[in-house]
Amino acid sequence: MKKGIIAMAVLLLSACSSSEETRYYQLPESPRSVTAQSTMTAPSPGQGQRQLWIEQVSVPDYLAGNGVVYQTSDVQYVIASNNLWASPLDQQLRTSLVANLSRNLPGWVVASQPLGSEQDTLNVTVTGFHGRYDGHVIVSGEWLLNHQGTLIKRPFYVEMTQPQDGYDAMVKVLGEAWAQQASNMAREINRLP
Repeated sequence: MKKGIIAMAVLLLSACSSSEETRYYQLPESPRSVTAQSTMTAPSPGQGQRQLWIEQVSVPDYLAGNGVVYQTSDVQYVIASNNLWASPLDQQLRTSLVANLSRNLPGWVVASQPLGSEQDTLNVTVTGFHGRYDGHVIVSGEWLLNHQGTLIKRPFYVEMTQPQDGYDAMVKVLGEAWAQQASNMAREINRLP
């Protein structure tokens, strides 16, 4: 009788724990970036367009896993086990950055592959990309641009309010914050000689 009760309790607990559905998230792509990409034409060599290679977007270990990260206090973070990135976060950030910089840097060819010997090279280190207990999302880090042999390094920090609860809303606002940061980068890059 006792073995039957224990077995029933184990089955009941395992049924409860497996009832939560796993969800996968991809950063949203803005409709404007899709339009911009679909209407771009290949530059001819004589046009003298500037070239930018997004060499790397790196993330720390706590962001490099599959789980979406949520900060629960000043010092605690939770890495979700059922709310996962559909593809590695660093790849999503890089793809999104290429699309956003392509849209915001007219006259530039922006790519995730080397373009040639006269290209500028951009490396981005993301140190924060998460939701927070107070209803905000954080996107932070620094970028390093090699522009004609001169290194330009800038920190960044974007904090945006998440208007609704839940991972869906959090991922959408994280995407908006990342796009905003790409616009900020583009403004600085556009000022270069």
